[in-house]
Amino acid sequence: LSNSDIRTLLTDPKNFRKERPDGKALVEGRYFHVSMLEPDKKDDIIIVSASSRNTNIYKDAVAQSGKDILLLRGEADELDEVIVAMRSNLRFYDLIYAEGNEFEKPGVQQIKGMLWKGKADVVNHSEGLVIDLKTTAKLDDFRWSAKRNNYDSQAYIYQMIFGYPVLFLVAEKGTGRLGIFNASDDFVRGGEEKVERALEVYHNFFGDN
Repeated sequence: LSNSDIRTLLTDPKNFRKERPDGKALVEGRYFHVSMLEPDKKDDIIIVSASSRNTNIYKDAVAQSGKDILLLRGEADELDEVIVAMRSNLRFYDLIYAEGNEFEKPGVQQIKGMLWKGKADVVNHSEGLVIDLKTTAKLDDFRWSAKRNNYDSQAYIYQMIFGYPVLFLVAEKGTGRLGIFNASDDFVRGGEEKVERALEVYHNFFGDN
């Protein structure tokens, strides 16, 4: 299981493990993370110079690529501003690119009787942190949107897999405002409760019995 399974198990278990087409948030997230952590792969991402996804230019590009959705130039430009803001901040830069850091590190751990997998954006061994990079529409609302987006269960799972607490480095799209958010004990405990509820659903509907 992974943290991405929790939303489906808790809200729509009939569609658990069913393939879904990529959405706008996913392609934006991929571009953001590749640009921050694996810039050598940035050229592999297709960006379409079209005003919207309703244009023939965009539709033709999607058909040629064979992908569900592609990034628009305007979306990439907005993300580039966020990326520059993050990389230009000394505290963010030191946390993300400290010597000995590991990027996109996968891990697997047995948690409450099931194997869970995760991939940490950054494992910072010198400070003993798992660092997760996020963008948000409104930085002031992140403490609440984080729970809605199941970042609390992610913090719990990653803490169990990698052995370090999770620190969220967040940038607001459109302004480049930055925020550093600790995963508090209460936040992580709420994530653990979500994991327990998701496992109950999993065993009821998909377990051996």
